[in-house]
Amino acid sequence: MDFHHSADRQMLADTLGRYLQQRYPIDARNRISGSEAGWSREHWAALAELGVVGALFGEEAGGFGGTGFDIAAVFERFGKALVVEPFLGTLMAGRALAKAGGQDALLGEVIAGATLVTFAHEEPQSRYDLPDVETRATRHGDGWSLTGTKAVVPQIEAADRILVSARIAGEPGDEAGIGLFLVDKAGATLRGYPMIDGGRGGELSLDDTPATLVAEDGYALIEEAVAAGIVALAWEAVGVMDVLKASTLDYLRTRRQFGVPIGKFQALQHRMATVALEIEQARSAGINAADAMDKDRRTRERAVSAAKYTIGRVGTLAAEEAIQMHGGIGMTWELPLSHFAKRLTMIGHQLGDEDHHLGRFIALGCAA
Repeated sequence: MDFHHSADRQMLADTLGRYLQQRYPIDARNRISGSEAGWSREHWAALAELGVVGALFGEEAGGFGGTGFDIAAVFERFGKALVVEPFLGTLMAGRALAKAGGQDALLGEVIAGATLVTFAHEEPQSRYDLPDVETRATRHGDGWSLTGTKAVVPQIEAADRILVSARIAGEPGDEAGIGLFLVDKAGATLRGYPMIDGGRGGELSLDDTPATLVAEDGYALIEEAVAAGIVALAWEAVGVMDVLKASTLDYLRTRRQFGVPIGKFQALQHRMATVALEIEQARSAGINAADAMDKDRRTRERAVSAAKYTIGRVGTLAAEEAIQMHGGIGMTWELPLSHFAKRLTMIGHQLGDEDHHLGRFIALGCAA
């Protein structure tokens, strides 16, 4: 397997990296994340113009990327800069819309940066279980309406259109009978709040809310969209962990105790070697997940669950070790490291924590 990006993909990654380094430093990022909106429309438009949104979608959807490694190249740079703009929701919603078909005009607006979409699937009771959907869809003549609640939707207040999963038939836990619907934000009830790692999230309440049917049999689309989201989170986590590692190594070289840099102490060297090794394990899991996006369903799902389990476990280790080796200053708001550690902790819980994905990986293996 060739682990190197293609020339075009590397060029996009380098361009994105330079933009974020010059225009999205940590102090600017913190101002954005602490704002009332929790994201920057200016940066969103600029990044869309650079082609960042288009890189997340294939040519059939109007983009120029869409592979697992395109997602990896973009989100690794997002992790290094702690980007809070609503790219994850856009990726998952847009991917499901593209697979469903018939949404070319909307996807064109999304890729151009003119319209924002997000994906609302998880519910208060679902606990990462994708088929556990209680939100109900009811047909009214030629139209549909939805009733139910969606939980912890990232940057839902930023979205113009919301892609919502709802049960057309069957009971919660059934994979069959789950449809996908588009809802206008203006017709729904939102409750937004700040997230612990920056940016904002929110709850979506639907009470006989008008909706447009996208797909009647949507479970496969949901599963594939979530798999793409996990690849994105895995590579965002790799970017975050690389920053934590570099910051900690720099601190060990400069912080002096007993007349020498603390990096001279063998115990700390061993701990840093373990962290570095584990980060490479997480990177390898991310590579495997990105490569599996074009494989059969079982191979893809086992690979993304393995990656999500690995970044959850390694992310906890990397965050804890970075904070402990920095001592008390590791928890301060002024030190960028604390923000990276919080984001890494949150990634571990988004789209399924390590316990969930370890069990899922085992179950998928037993079902072979």
